[in-house]
Amino acid sequence: MDRTQKEEWVASLHQVFSETEMVVVTHYSGLTVAQSGALRTKMREAGANFKVTKNRLTRLALKDTRFAGLNDMFTGPTAIAYSDDPVAAAKAAVEFAKGNDKLVILGGALGENVLDADGVKALATLPSLDELRAKLAGLLTQPAAKIAMVLQAPGGQVARVINAYAEKGEAA
Repeated sequence: MDRTQKEEWVASLHQVFSETEMVVVTHYSGLTVAQSGALRTKMREAGANFKVTKNRLTRLALKDTRFAGLNDMFTGPTAIAYSDDPVAAAKAAVEFAKGNDKLVILGGALGENVLDADGVKALATLPSLDELRAKLAGLLTQPAAKIAMVLQAPGGQVARVINAYAEKGEAA
């Protein structure tokens, strides 16, 4: 990689750090090409990205971003998972790491808050943004459905009473 390529790579990664919400730092030593491909696929499905990094260049890209606190985590064979959804990258990385011990989660950051490995794992247990929206929509529509049911109940009871009197009158 020549100097201009390195500068472009740093600028590209700096832009990623400026635009993303969540970054998870991992060690990927020992992952096969197939496993790495499966991890990238899982990340894309979750709405996240996975990128192998060069430590020295990544430290340069971290400068003047809200993820500057991650600087010390970039030693050894590191890669990052990142996403705009605050939970997607953590969830995908933790789920893959459960089935593959060669992916080790070092930590991460949600905005300016630096998280250790346990913090990333705890964040991964939270529901995603889409799941939260679905739950909220369900909670908002539930009272309306209950009101409609309550309003229909008296009308149904009146109809049953009238029907009972009509049947009683026919029987007599």
